[in-house]
Amino acid sequence: MAKYIIWLSKAIPKCFGKSKQYYHQSLFNSILTVMYTYSYQITAGNAVRKDQMEGKAAIANKTTSCVFELLQQSGIKTAFVRQHSDTAFVAAHCEMIPIEWVCRRVATGSFLKRNPGVKEGYRFSPLKMEMFFKDDANNDPQWSEEQLLEAKFCPAGLGIGRCEVDIMNRSTVAIFEILEKAWATQNCTLVDMKIEFGVNVKTQEIVLADVIDNDSWRLWPAGDRSQQKDKQVYRDLKEVTPEAMQMVKRNFEWVSERVKLLLEFQANGRVVVLMGSTSDMAHCEKIKKACSSYGIPCVLRVTSAHKGPDETLRIKAEYEGDGVPTVFVAVAGRSNGLGPVMSGNTAYPVINCPPITPDWGSQDVWSSLRMPSGLGCSTILSPDATAQFAAQIFGLTNHLVWCKLRASMLNTWVALKVADKKLQACTI
Repeated sequence: MAKYIIWLSKAIPKCFGKSKQYYHQSLFNSILTVMYTYSYQITAGNAVRKDQMEGKAAIANKTTSCVFELLQQSGIKTAFVRQHSDTAFVAAHCEMIPIEWVCRRVATGSFLKRNPGVKEGYRFSPLKMEMFFKDDANNDPQWSEEQLLEAKFCPAGLGIGRCEVDIMNRSTVAIFEILEKAWATQNCTLVDMKIEFGVNVKTQEIVLADVIDNDSWRLWPAGDRSQQKDKQVYRDLKEVTPEAMQMVKRNFEWVSERVKLLLEFQANGRVVVLMGSTSDMAHCEKIKKACSSYGIPCVLRVTSAHKGPDETLRIKAEYEGDGVPTVFVAVAGRSNGLGPVMSGNTAYPVINCPPITPDWGSQDVWSSLRMPSGLGCSTILSPDATAQFAAQIFGLTNHLVWCKLRASMLNTWVALKVADKKLQACTI
């Protein structure tokens, strides 16, 4: 359980001569950040069961801070700003949308009670999405999208319509998949998860808000429910004893320690760009910049397969010899010999990314497309897309790169959705 204390990080506007109601609204709008402080209380069944757990505040705060840091590094928009202390973190001020979004990979828990006949362990592909209205008095009833639309919520002045519902739905799936991919590196199955969204009072954007800790998900090491490490262990207790609470605490500590590992790279990798001439430097710098956005190191080298094939192969051998996974990018205009020579002499992936010139550019591309038989060299014209393709290769074994790609997909989709909404508003 967490509560938040308001921090003022913007000067309170002068409201002399204004009504008290206007003053209070101005004060409210001036608050840009809040501080979430965890308590030591652990609850279950809408707080029907309550207990104190020593150390819970610090454990839960560490878990939330690491999870939000992972999501932010990936590119997911969240309210999280920074960890403030062992038991508190700072977040952007949001007006919350009173809906819990639940995403399920494996059927278990309350889903089985509401859907008799479904066996525990049934795997949802695609993910199963549900939403629940936050109303403790009525045990958080399940809602449909139609109910959410008809509620006409307007947090921070943003009306929650079809566009906003679709954004939250699509974001929930992306957030789940990112955390699922990360937990898989620890041989741990993310079974299901609940999250909440808010509207940033400054930007009026929908962002992931509230907290994500061991109360937010089910985690089964090796996919085995008997090894579950989440709060379900506390919910299942027939009797709350000091020994039982120590077991629950150990599970929470296990999660908080391993969640830090989700931020660590599993393997190194790099992109080596080979250019036929320094006249292509600007083109290559774009590739390097795009690679950095995925956290992938990029090295630029100059060599010509036509004028110095022995040197080209020596450079190739240099990067093959240290065991670091490598994607080679050949940047050569006119007659591209770099790509074919590299592809024919290395087992590493090779991408052609020829610079396009206004005179013979379109004709020169054919030297990159028409490869001799036995070569698997691909051709991509855009520097950004070349870096993205390299990231997709590394993302097969590096979850942090994969997470950045997944978040980028979401952000592109959201931008299109928002642009369409604005266009429709102008048209109408």
